[in-house]
Amino acid sequence: MNLKQSGGEIMKKTKKIMALVMAGLMAASMTACQTKTEPQPTGGQESESASAEAQAGTEAPAAAGKTYKIGIIQLTQHAALDKTNEGFVAALKDAGLDCEIDQQNASGDQSACQTIAETLVNNGNDLIFAIATPAAQAVAGVTETIPILCSAVTDPAASGLVESNEKPNCNVSGTSDLTPVKEQIDLMQKIMPDVKSVGLLYCSAESNSVLQIDMAKEALETAGIAYKDYTVSSSNEIQTVVESMVGNVDCIYAPTDNMIAAGMTTVAMVANENKIPVICGEEGMVDAGGLATYGIDYYQLGYMAGEQAVDILTKGADIKEMPIGYLDASKCALKINEETAAELGIDVSNIK
Repeated sequence: MNLKQSGGEIMKKTKKIMALVMAGLMAASMTACQTKTEPQPTGGQESESASAEAQAGTEAPAAAGKTYKIGIIQLTQHAALDKTNEGFVAALKDAGLDCEIDQQNASGDQSACQTIAETLVNNGNDLIFAIATPAAQAVAGVTETIPILCSAVTDPAASGLVESNEKPNCNVSGTSDLTPVKEQIDLMQKIMPDVKSVGLLYCSAESNSVLQIDMAKEALETAGIAYKDYTVSSSNEIQTVVESMVGNVDCIYAPTDNMIAAGMTTVAMVANENKIPVICGEEGMVDAGGLATYGIDYYQLGYMAGEQAVDILTKGADIKEMPIGYLDASKCALKINEETAAELGIDVSNIK
C-alpha cells in the first residue's frame, strides 16, 4: 500500500515537472517570437535613413542618375542662334546632366514654330529651350506648366513672355540679347565721320527688332543724323528693299533681326557692291559680309541659359522668381570684317 502511494506520488511529481518544463519551453518560444516581431526601432531608423536619402535625391537628382528630357526649338538657322544653341547644350554637358535632347528648327516658318511647340509639349519634356522671340512665344502659348527658357530675345516683357524681366511670375525666363545699340551707332560715326543718312533695315513683325530700332533712332537723333525705315515682311523682299536704298542712304544699320541675319549674305551682296557700309547687331552678320559691330557673345548667352536650366532641374530653382539674364557689357566686343572694309575702300586700322 505504501509502495503504491509512493509510486503515485512519483507519477504526480513527474507530471508536474513535465508541465513546468513545457511551460518553460512555451515561454522561451514566445520570447523568441517577440524578438522576431519587434524590429520597430531598427525599422524606424531605416525609414529615417531612406527619408534622408530621398530628400538628398530631391536636392540633387542629377546625382541619382536621372535622365532629363529637354526640347529645343530654334526659329531659324544662322550663326548667332546656332551659337546660342551650342552654348546651352555645353552648359548642360559641363554640369554632368544626362539628357535626351530633341533638337527642332522651324527654318523661319512661324506656322512650323507652332507645330514644333505643340509636339515638344505633348512629348512631356522636363524643360524646353526656345531660341528667338517667335519660337518662345509659340511654346509659351501652349503650356503654362513646363519650364521654358528663352534666349536671343531682346525684351521678354515687351514680347509678352513674362510679367516683368526682373520677376517673370510665370513658367518662362531666360537670357536677353539686348545689344549696345548706342555704342553701335557711335561705332558707325567713328568709321564714317561724314555719315548724313542711315537706312534702318529690319522685319517689322519682330517686336525685338522694333525695340532696337527705336533705340537706334534715339541715338541717331541725338547725333543729328537723318534716318529712314526700310522694312521687310519676308526674306524674299530683302534684295529689293536693299536695292531701294542705293543712292538714298550713306549707311545701313541692321539690328539683331532674325530675318535679316538669315539673309545677311544677300544684304551684303547688294550693299557692298554699291559701296554702302552695313553696321550690324551681332558678329555673325559681320562674318556674312557686314562691315562691323560692337556686340555680344551669343555662345555665352546660351551658356547662361544652360546654367539656368541646371538650377531649375537639379536645384529646384523657381523659374517664376528667376530674373532675365543679361551679359555684362565687358563681354561685348568689336568685330570688323577686314575684307568688306577693303571692298568698300574704308580704312579701319585706327578703329578700336
